[in-house]
Amino acid sequence: MSLHTYEYLDGNAAAGELSKIFAIDITSAEGQCAHCGAKKRFAESHLYMQGPGVVARCAACEHVLLRLVSARQLVFLDLRGMTYLCLTSPVQEPS
Repeated sequence: MSLHTYEYLDGNAAAGELSKIFAIDITSAEGQCAHCGAKKRFAESHLYMQGPGVVARCAACEHVLLRLVSARQLVFLDLRGMTYLCLTSPVQEPS
């Protein structure tokens, strides 16, 4: 059995792929890991892009936070590794 060590990028590398499905930049959004409870900006996650999709892992415990796979005209997004992802609304509310 061999162990593979893969290089990862930070969560900012997911901006292009995620902008295809979100109208806002989620790299500055705060999320919480469902495994260890760490609260961090999505940009701090460890991003792996060696497979057929994108996998984001928690910077604290390496638990999978997000999986994103594009196939034909479909996009599969799995966020079950996060208890929440807090996004800033792009729409300014009247004062």
